[in-house]
Amino acid sequence: MKINTIKYFIFTGLLLFLIACSTKRNTWLSRNSHALSTKDNILYNGGIALDKGIEEVKLQNKDNFWAILPVERMQVSEDNLMPGNTKNANFERAETKATKAIQKHSMNINGSEKNPQMDEAYMMLGQARYYDQRFVPALDAFNYVLNKSPNSDKIYEVKIWREKTNMRLDNDALAVNNLRKLLKEIKFKDQIFADANATLAQAFLNLQERDSAVAKLKIAIEFTKSKEEISRYNYILGQIYEELGYKDSAYASYQTVIDMRRKAAKSYVIHAHARQAAQFDYEKGDTIAFLKKYNDLLKDRENRPFLDVLHHQLGLFYEKTNNKEKAKKEYNLSLKKKTQDTYLIASNYRNLADLYFIESKFVKAGNYYDSTLVQLKPRTREFNLIKKKRENLEDVIKYEAISQTNDSIISLYKMSGSERTAYFETHIEKLKKEEELQKKAAEKLARIKENQERNDGKIDSDDGSGSKKPKSIIPKTPNPSAAGSESVFYFYNPTTVAYGKVEFAKNWGKRSLQDNWRVASLSEKANAGKGNDGKDSEEDKDAKDVAAVDERFTPDFYIKQIPESQTTIDSLSKERNFANYQLGIIYKEKFKEYQLAANKFEKLLRDNPEERLVLPSMYHLYKLYEILDKSKADAMKESIVANYPNSRYAQILQNPSSEVEESSDSPNVVYANLYKQYQNGEFKTVLTETEKAINRFTGDEIVPKLELLKANIVGKLGGLGEFSTALNYVALNYPNSEEGKKAEKLLSVDLPKLEALQLSKAPSKNWKILYSTKDFEDAGTKALREKIKKFIADRSLNKLTVSLDIYTMTDNFVVLHGINTEDLAIGITSILKDYKEYKVQQTPIIISAENYTIVQIKKNLDEFLAGNLPETAPQPNWDGTLEKAPEPVQQKPVANNNQKGQPSQDDPNEIIPGKNLKGGEQKGGEQQEFALPPSPQMDKSGKKG
Repeated sequence: MKINTIKYFIFTGLLLFLIACSTKRNTWLSRNSHALSTKDNILYNGGIALDKGIEEVKLQNKDNFWAILPVERMQVSEDNLMPGNTKNANFERAETKATKAIQKHSMNINGSEKNPQMDEAYMMLGQARYYDQRFVPALDAFNYVLNKSPNSDKIYEVKIWREKTNMRLDNDALAVNNLRKLLKEIKFKDQIFADANATLAQAFLNLQERDSAVAKLKIAIEFTKSKEEISRYNYILGQIYEELGYKDSAYASYQTVIDMRRKAAKSYVIHAHARQAAQFDYEKGDTIAFLKKYNDLLKDRENRPFLDVLHHQLGLFYEKTNNKEKAKKEYNLSLKKKTQDTYLIASNYRNLADLYFIESKFVKAGNYYDSTLVQLKPRTREFNLIKKKRENLEDVIKYEAISQTNDSIISLYKMSGSERTAYFETHIEKLKKEEELQKKAAEKLARIKENQERNDGKIDSDDGSGSKKPKSIIPKTPNPSAAGSESVFYFYNPTTVAYGKVEFAKNWGKRSLQDNWRVASLSEKANAGKGNDGKDSEEDKDAKDVAAVDERFTPDFYIKQIPESQTTIDSLSKERNFANYQLGIIYKEKFKEYQLAANKFEKLLRDNPEERLVLPSMYHLYKLYEILDKSKADAMKESIVANYPNSRYAQILQNPSSEVEESSDSPNVVYANLYKQYQNGEFKTVLTETEKAINRFTGDEIVPKLELLKANIVGKLGGLGEFSTALNYVALNYPNSEEGKKAEKLLSVDLPKLEALQLSKAPSKNWKILYSTKDFEDAGTKALREKIKKFIADRSLNKLTVSLDIYTMTDNFVVLHGINTEDLAIGITSILKDYKEYKVQQTPIIISAENYTIVQIKKNLDEFLAGNLPETAPQPNWDGTLEKAPEPVQQKPVANNNQKGQPSQDDPNEIIPGKNLKGGEQKGGEQQEFALPPSPQMDKSGKKG
């Protein structure tokens, strides 16, 4: 009987177990059984992993205090992970647990979820995906809860998480609408209410609605229970007020953070102090109290991790109060502190560069601007501005280096032997002191490394003699994968390397870099200086003593490097003088540093420059003295008129309001003639003559025009790359001239459009046949032209025309125009090649007019001949044309009464429209003007190029 009762109980228990395990039966037993298994087993472990992951995200988060902080402490990474990879193993574990709970215990019956724990499982799944930055799958998980469990006690939290995810997907407007509805639904003003308001504030910030964000942040501050959130929200509130211009409110918000003391994170407190300092009135404020406050902050041991911020802020204070030297000191102290804030480092370098720039120490400023650019993100507005400023210093740095180096060499050349020796002995003493300091620093570093190794257990503390020696003098290299570790590889540390060199020289002496250096040196040491008796001679001992001295510490090492040739010195002097002239022009025109410019021109005139630089320098000094010293200006004017009475400068000074009669050799006339040749397509000749004119008229106002003309010719002969370089030179060296501004516009507006042009196989109604040639006047090219002319005459193809087009400095084309189909072009080349009356042996190139234009602009004929062209290529929308070289302006225009088609004698630049230059053949062809290409529909038959 008992046995049967036990059997019945076992059978009933098994039946109840099977019923409870079913996810398809909506019974009280099934619901509670699955809920219990879900909560106390799977979700518990998943929740632990999720909490760990969130804590790691917060710890790894690096706030950018230079911009308005986000409400949530999580940075979205731009790194793309491979499928199956995860950013954090804890989130992967939490997602796995949530997925397992869903797969085993979900009770989706008749379209609704019956397991009361499934809302938490799906919310955990969504959170794990959210923190793993997979926002679309996270949104699916949150939407599942909203659709299947609308009565869940977690419904408000899920809605907040859904809107956080929407904001990460840039659906800010949708998030605002949904959160506004949610705030109306929430009945109790608790932490969930605070989170909803904080999330809504972030949405308003994303939409640039600052005032609305302020209101919601205030509510969030009032109802949140987290001290960390209170301090963060108050700091963000201060940033918003500061951006809106409410300085008093911003100051009060930052003070709230400061007053929280240890209840707020130290980073918020320190940066709140820094932002308050930005509101300080440097003219009327209490500077003594300001300095006392910051000195106290610097002394506080708890603030040591933030000394970089405090020193930077003190640097700003001293800079604003015109104490430049202390500002530099504080910026350098900020740089010495280890920091991961790259923008703070960039700000220190930028401010130091600006200080040196103001002091006209342009070379040093350029070095600091270089360091700034390394720390800034490329393609940002600030990066581009500083890059432009750095480029403006390029020539200053170049010419200052030439001037100082050559001046030093020439000064040493002029010294007597005793003066040279005394000079270099002083220099050697400085070198020895520097080396001794380096040695001491290296020894100190070695001791530090030894202590580190001893602490790490890598020192043989007992070798039998009681001595303690390091196993290796090479510094320990930490695990590169460890967070925050820095590489201390031996050869990356200049101090350690310097110490190593000193120790090597101490042990081995001076050794040559050769194979088996040890054996060779020992052999030389053993055999050198020994006589038959095996003893060193006195002379050899003396020689050894001399050899043991480092040659860097002997005056002869430097003296023998000084050039002795007068030709070399003259060359250095000429180079130095030209550098000083260029520096004077740059300081005067580009940076408006008139005193610096005057100093350079005065030094130039003292150094006996070549004749071509004397008069322009005197004229520039006259112009500078008019600003700096009127009496010096009058004296310089008298000197120019007395010593150079027939010069153009003297005529200008004597008749400033009247026009100077132009001679045939004047700069304007020379430019006008060159421009006329340029229009006629004589690019190679004009390029050579333009370079001569630039050297000849150095310092004249015509030089920018000549440089822009040269840039246009370089573009025609060298392509867009060389065109860009030449334009950049004009824009940087003549920024205040009309030509410099035109060059800048070409670089920023028109050149990118030309670079966007692409070759393609697109159909065309205008085709050309090209024959390559090196010289238009050689026998083969002349014969080719005659055969083409005969072909056109024999077949009465009057629509066909021929032009001689320049391609590069060495290559040219004979071009046949007026062909409307590719098949016709192929037929013409076949006839010219195969018919006995022509027999043209040169290889033809058949190309559409559109592609030919691009080839002439970009010089990419090899790319066209390779044949790997797309079927179509997107073309830019043209809204203008490239500027030509500046037209020569005549001072006295004279009415032209000549017959039509005849050039005016008074206007040498008048070009007769439609006139053929060389008996029916048009020279210059397609590239007559370096301008934007025609539209594909333009029929250019019979026209140039």
